[in-house]
Amino acid sequence: MRSLRPRLALPLAALGALHGSCTRAAPPPADAQEINADSAALTDAQEINTDAVAFTDSPSDTGRGYEPEPFAPTEATRRYCAGRDADAIEARITELLRALSPTQKRGLMAGAALGRTEDIWLARGIPALGIAGFRMIDGPRGVAVLPPLRATAFPTAMLRGASWDPSLEERVGVAMAVETLSAGATVLLAPTINILRHPRWGRAQETYSEDTTHMGAMAVGFVRGVQSRGVLATLKHFAANSIENTRHRVDVRMDQRTLREVYLPHFRRAIHEANAASVMSAYNKLDGLYCDNNRQLLTEILRDEWGFQGFVVSDWVLGTHGAAPAITAGLDLEMPTPLEFSMIPADITRGALTERDLDRAIRRMLRSQFCFGLDARAVTRAPEQRETIAHLTLAREVARRSIVLLKNSTVGAAPVLPLEPSRLRTVVVLGRAANVANIGDRGSSAVPASSVVTALDGLRARAEGRFDVVHIASSALDAAALATIRAASAVVIVTGSLHTDEGEATLGAGDRASLSLAAEEIVLVRAASAENPRTIVVLESGAALETAPWDAGVAALLWAGYPGSQGGHAIADVLFGAVEPSGRLPFSMAEREADLPPFDNTSDRVTYEFLQGYRHLQARAIAPRFAFGFGLSFSSVNYEAISLTSSTASASEPDNVVEATVTVRNTGARPVRETAQLYVSVTGSSITRAPRDLRAFAQVEIAPGATTTARLRFALRDLAVYDETARRMVIERTTYELRAGPDSERTPLRATLTVR
Repeated sequence: MRSLRPRLALPLAALGALHGSCTRAAPPPADAQEINADSAALTDAQEINTDAVAFTDSPSDTGRGYEPEPFAPTEATRRYCAGRDADAIEARITELLRALSPTQKRGLMAGAALGRTEDIWLARGIPALGIAGFRMIDGPRGVAVLPPLRATAFPTAMLRGASWDPSLEERVGVAMAVETLSAGATVLLAPTINILRHPRWGRAQETYSEDTTHMGAMAVGFVRGVQSRGVLATLKHFAANSIENTRHRVDVRMDQRTLREVYLPHFRRAIHEANAASVMSAYNKLDGLYCDNNRQLLTEILRDEWGFQGFVVSDWVLGTHGAAPAITAGLDLEMPTPLEFSMIPADITRGALTERDLDRAIRRMLRSQFCFGLDARAVTRAPEQRETIAHLTLAREVARRSIVLLKNSTVGAAPVLPLEPSRLRTVVVLGRAANVANIGDRGSSAVPASSVVTALDGLRARAEGRFDVVHIASSALDAAALATIRAASAVVIVTGSLHTDEGEATLGAGDRASLSLAAEEIVLVRAASAENPRTIVVLESGAALETAPWDAGVAALLWAGYPGSQGGHAIADVLFGAVEPSGRLPFSMAEREADLPPFDNTSDRVTYEFLQGYRHLQARAIAPRFAFGFGLSFSSVNYEAISLTSSTASASEPDNVVEATVTVRNTGARPVRETAQLYVSVTGSSITRAPRDLRAFAQVEIAPGATTTARLRFALRDLAVYDETARRMVIERTTYELRAGPDSERTPLRATLTVR
């Protein structure tokens, strides 16, 4: 098949700059650069003119008496259209397929332009026929508008994952949906839910977790929030996308069990539990086929097995590989323009495609538009609905709920944290991230906030004249700087990664070169902690870093991810105890990178193994530096008892819910928000298993000295494994040990479930 790919005149970097999942948004205002100077200025509630997209029929299109394939509504289509007359919608679609010309159909299957139209990515519609099309915008951490527009920069998804609170993430989804609509868009290209296989992945910050159960719960919360406001959420990138530098060519190989149990369940969950509207195919190959050409992935699994009724959109510019191979595999929409789908007429002429192939794709896209009411919605712009006080307050709340306290040593008679203003004279602030707007990658997920509260800003605001905050900007400490550090009441070093270290390939830094801090920052931490025993390190990064070479000398250690535009206030809130630390790691922090599976971002073919993250470490009896699910608070908690509603279950009833009640006591003097976690181990299994798999978690708030219960639930089907002989998920009839505790390494409570 002839492809347009060789005829693209733009270099890869230029194409990447136009890529909707790869679009450069402006850095914070301090170093903002002008983008898209020709775009018109926006006014409040400016109505969008969708009639601007025109279609011209070929002479052969008219008077042809075409009859589309009959379509009978199903329970799956009715579920997808929940709250609307699904049967009437399907009948309407059939009539449109009969009336639309081949030229019009082709026009509906691709984006309108290589660049943004009215600051959003436009997929064609036909307003005269009630077909609205799609208006898309990026958004894993906020609405990725272009300057001079502004939007709320929330903490990155990985930090939000550290909240372990799907209900909080649902509120974030609602806020992002409101800002999406205010920018004139109806589709949010989020959430990113690719498993964190290795923390060197450049886009680790955009996803939630290294674990499928945790990932699925957070994704469900986000999608529910987004779609509660009528915005279509897009699950991306489907599937096995976790390398940046070779993302356009790498062939990811894995066995079916690894695919079905590790890399896909969270996608299925977001579809089944949250009715996710759309899915974006990934750039990479999976088992020899580009994901947009992978029929097993897009049709056999996504649609035939899972019953997905929405549409599949390509990743931008270089995400489509031919017209016929992609469309017959299950791709519906090429974005941002028909670079490959322009070959549809030639493919029909040579018999590689039929008009009914187009009809199937168009039916799915029209179903999404009609079921979500896009045809009846007046789209307007309302910039006053972005960066509202409510949204900025939520961004701060999410950051403070997500920051993870990893270490808090006693110096003198008490732990270093929380800091008490009355005991402070001078706080010295150091580190490469202390006074920069460090809110994450500047690729497609970038959000141009009006202002960013840095860690230094937050500490100065907290001081309120009660103590001095001294900033030492240089990492090279002279004698005077060392003396200042020595005399300080406390030292706060804010370090870690910047956008120059990790991010989306093509536009940003790509994959991280290593998990180590910059050499000069290690020297800085060691020098400061040698001078002052009250040295606190705050790490900002997309995911895990190595801390073992230097953390023994610091009194307190926190991971703050990329905390968003209100992150500096949130960091100060945690350091000074205005909020109890309740963040828990959504990934493992290994002692050294060599403890993790290999990360190969140079080869054209890689193999993914069944075990990664905490499951990999436990299988090899390698202790992590900080465990998956780990986090401290300023109080202490005891896990005292566990009980099950039933100690037996039937494998023939996979929808039945298993519930564990866990008794937890706060033995400290401060209130605590505890995340109880339930892991499953299998004894006597006939197949290789991970030592432990997270299967449920729940948060409880406990007053000082009080005892409460956490109820942890999962469906019996969540115990299923993929039987490669039977080619289906099966629940093994055996004995399962349920283990509850505060993280993947500490699970003191045990109960037994027998499945017959």
